[in-house]
Amino acid sequence: MAYVEGVQVVVAHDERATLRVGDVFVKIDADQTRIDVEVEAMALAPIPTPEVLWRNPPALALAAVPGRALGRLGEPSPASPAAWAAAGASVRLLHDAPLPPWPGRRLDDLASRLDVECEWLVANGVLPTDLVTRNREVAEAALRPWTPVFTHGDLQITHVFVEGDKVTGVIDWSEAAQGDALFDLAVLTLGHEEHLADVVAGYGTDVDLDVIHGWWSWRSLTASRWLVEHGFDPNTPGCEFDVLRARM
Repeated sequence: MAYVEGVQVVVAHDERATLRVGDVFVKIDADQTRIDVEVEAMALAPIPTPEVLWRNPPALALAAVPGRALGRLGEPSPASPAAWAAAGASVRLLHDAPLPPWPGRRLDDLASRLDVECEWLVANGVLPTDLVTRNREVAEAALRPWTPVFTHGDLQITHVFVEGDKVTGVIDWSEAAQGDALFDLAVLTLGHEEHLADVVAGYGTDVDLDVIHGWWSWRSLTASRWLVEHGFDPNTPGCEFDVLRARM
């Protein structure tokens, strides 16, 4: 048996955990539906994804993809503009693919979640009322009907791997579903507004920037409570709270 230098905890909280052992990632998830979606979505996606090594519920083992992440929220991206454009092109390939057979979140549910999270942020004094109110107004631009496409659903820059100017893999597909194309583009560029033009250039079509800004606000408002309750800090420089402040 090959020797490895130990087990790295990539992420761990009360819903799921991901461990790295050498070049193998082991994901353990209390909700097997998420694992089911991840495996099927990777099989359907027309872009590079991790190889499934084995599956033994509640665990899933995936091979590491080559390269390094496009960047991290709150830090300058080490990737070139061409790499960001390549990421945009890969997203376009995904969005042009046939729809997955399962539906995504309904517009009414997204609006209701925004209401609940904004109320929590204000009631608990997490953010000033005027900041929440302004970003709630911005978020309304995203809550409109859209033509569904095959979306990744959680396309954070840490989920996109590149080598030079080429995308080598996209990971973490548990939120994949039919959804709004601009949501994927917004999550990819959240906190990295300086690379939005590169992504759009690679994507190859004009986008409604008001909708992108709306999804930035929606994502940051609705993610904040989960981040706080799971030990993450959305007030770290360059992260969710700074994204909200930038809309003021």
